[in-house]
Amino acid sequence: MPSDSQRWETLEFLKNSPKGRITYDPYWSQRGEDILAGYHDSLSLSSQSGVILEQLNVKSPQNVIGLRFSSGQSSPGLVASVSPTGSGCDATAKNSTTSVTLPLKAEQEQDPEKDDDDIHSPLPSPTFSLLSPEAMAMAGRIIMFEAEQRKKAKIAFEDRQKRQEKLVMVVASTESEQLKRFEEFMELKQRQEYQSMRDMMDRETKESIGRQEKLKEEQRHRLKIQNLRLREVEQQRLREAELERQRLVEGKERLRNLNSIQEEILQLNQLLEPSTKTQTTVISATIGTYSTRGNQLCSQVSEVVRKTADGQYPSMEDMNVAERALHEMRTQIRLMQEEAAKAREEEEKKELEESHRKQAELKMQQEAQKKADQLAKERAKKQGLRNNADDSTLKWYKELQENLTQCAQSFEEFSSSKDVQTKRLKLELQKAATIPISQITTNSGSKLREIFDKLDKLLSGQAVVSGGKSVSSSHHSQGLDFVFYKVAEKFVKQGEEEVSSHHESAFPIGMAASGIWQLHPRLGELLLGHLHKKCPYAVPHYPQMKHGTTVDEYQRILGYRVDDAGVEGQDCFLKRMSGMIRFYAAIIQQRWPFDSKQGVPVHGLSNGWRWLAQMLNMEPIADITATLLLDFLEVCGHALLKSYQGQLWKVLLLLKEEYLPRIEAVTSSDQMGSVSRLRIFLQKSLQERQISPPKGELTSMFWRS
Repeated sequence: MPSDSQRWETLEFLKNSPKGRITYDPYWSQRGEDILAGYHDSLSLSSQSGVILEQLNVKSPQNVIGLRFSSGQSSPGLVASVSPTGSGCDATAKNSTTSVTLPLKAEQEQDPEKDDDDIHSPLPSPTFSLLSPEAMAMAGRIIMFEAEQRKKAKIAFEDRQKRQEKLVMVVASTESEQLKRFEEFMELKQRQEYQSMRDMMDRETKESIGRQEKLKEEQRHRLKIQNLRLREVEQQRLREAELERQRLVEGKERLRNLNSIQEEILQLNQLLEPSTKTQTTVISATIGTYSTRGNQLCSQVSEVVRKTADGQYPSMEDMNVAERALHEMRTQIRLMQEEAAKAREEEEKKELEESHRKQAELKMQQEAQKKADQLAKERAKKQGLRNNADDSTLKWYKELQENLTQCAQSFEEFSSSKDVQTKRLKLELQKAATIPISQITTNSGSKLREIFDKLDKLLSGQAVVSGGKSVSSSHHSQGLDFVFYKVAEKFVKQGEEEVSSHHESAFPIGMAASGIWQLHPRLGELLLGHLHKKCPYAVPHYPQMKHGTTVDEYQRILGYRVDDAGVEGQDCFLKRMSGMIRFYAAIIQQRWPFDSKQGVPVHGLSNGWRWLAQMLNMEPIADITATLLLDFLEVCGHALLKSYQGQLWKVLLLLKEEYLPRIEAVTSSDQMGSVSRLRIFLQKSLQERQISPPKGELTSMFWRS
């Protein structure tokens, strides 16, 4: 039967349940134990079983067999109890009727406290209930129906939930679209507001620009008016400035003319003075009135010039006074010349006679000079000293002078050219050769190196910058000879002028000359030629007066400067000679320190020793010999002492004991200053056994400056 199969299925289900797998001990009764002894968990059915049993108990209570459980909580469903006898099973098999317990739920409702006590108090024996097959089948169908209903309800709930989710999604999508539309609407509204604000700002900007343009136009108009006024004021100022400039130019021109007039009047008055002095013996006394009148005219012009001493310019009236004075002075000169011309014829005869007389006297003087020279030579031979240099030295001296003359002739065409370009090139080369040498100082070694490099490039034919222009001696075939000649001449001139005034400058100038000489030997020959020509005592050489040589020419040969004013003073002459000897002494003891080829200088200390020895072998000259010996020893004595040691002490002792008395013998009492200084120098050096280093000697500090 179907009900039996369902029942056994139910029993099989209960058997396989956790509580149905209880171990059964058949000997429990023999031991006097309870059948559920040792099991502490409560036995209960599920809640669904209780509902089914409750419903079945209400419908057919005669089919329920109840068993009472000994312990544990009852299920919330229906609980039945039967007698613990074994007749229950047989009754079930024979479909007998057994008593059915009431549902536990009804009992709990009737007596809750009793239910609570029953739940927590142990029962004496376990009970369980079994339904009939029909009831079990019904209960199974009910359970299946409820499960099917729950499944349908769950499916319906899921469908409804999906519909709700779809609805929510649709609503959310709709709301999102509406929100987008709203945002687009708000964005449109903002754009419209922004556009309206921009339009309003554009209008305001245009209005502002219009106002600015109007203000600018007004401002331009005002500026135009102001510019016109300023232009008028500026033009007025320029006119006044031009008038003032013209007035100043005219005033300066008048002042220049006044100065020219005064200069001419003074020159004309100077013509009056010597004329009256030279002609007082032959011209009548009336000529003296010209000089007096000339002085009056000079005073008259000086009064006019004195008015301009406070910065004022002479007026036209003053210029008229000065011009009248000049005109009158010229008239006085013309009248005086006319009167002097009358007496010149008489004077010419007397001058001719006087010239014959002077020639006769000059011949007598020359003969006397020759006799004196012969006597001096004879005396020198007797005493062992010469009056001039030896033949080898004179030959060397003449070769240097010939070389100098040939170099000057080699660029004569370049020097005398009338071509504008050649003249300009000549001037630029001369500046490039002379200006750097004149810039040599005792302050900066770096500056001296720059000048040296510039001169080296110029003498090598390379281009150098002079006066902001590039110039090279290779631009003309004779340019290099011209540059060599001018550089050598300028070095000697620096010794003549700069070293004579500042003795310390001999060392940087001599260092540059020695370095250039080392790189360009030709320059050394030309430099010695210029030096010997201006200072023959640097040979040393005492030129003799030859037959037919005038006194002025002979003095030039000796090194004196002779011009229209006459011969220079002895002090100036000695000062220049001293400068050139110091320059020469600085050259022979120095060598350019930055030359890659280190060795003996081309013109070293041996030449200084030769010069000193030849000077002591020649008869001394008053004032010149003592001065030059002192200058040479002060500059070069310390270097000579390092090289020659004891030999130099012998020479200095000879100079002090034997040569110095010879110098004193030819020196007058008013020329003993140089002799005294030389004696003091020799005494100090011999006493201290040393010669102090010269002042201005170049040190390592100089080259770092």
